Amino acid sequence: MPLRIFKPEFSTELRLVYADGGVRAGFPSPAQDYVSATIDLNKDLIEHPASTFYARVVGDSMEEEGITEGDILVVDKSVEPHHGDLAVCCLDGEFTLKRLRFTSADRLYLMPSNRRYRPIEVTTENEFRVWGVVLYTIKSNRRRRPGTERW
Repeated sequence: MPLRIFKPEFSTELRLVYADGGVRAGFPSPAQDYVSATIDLNKDLIEHPASTFYARVVGDSMEEEGITEGDILVVDKSVEPHHGDLAVCCLDGEFTLKRLRFTSADRLYLMPSNRRYRPIEVTTENEFRVWGVVLYTIKSNRRRRPGTERW
């Protein structure tokens, strides 16, 4: 799955108002009459600006995990990868997005989240490196779906 990589812009602040009391996904709660807190996504999501990049997902190998084409990944190259991490990897000169699976037999597999794809075993014959660990996924929840134009 090719990825489009972008360097974040940190020279300006963009403080956005947000509901600091949370938004319930279960039973509704009384609405807040006012919202006083702000959030700056550059400051709150990015711990290591010099080693953080954005990548736009291309392809469908992670769709069963809810990561679909067009989603934006926040990738930190300074984070040490661990078993189970979602990572942007460079395999034989191409970027791919997969979950890392380290086995007890010192094997490494790149795990897709789509039944149409098979796990990829990384061997000594491969040119391989973990380019960065995905810390956040940003996605649009306003997608056109057939038959949903009218409620």
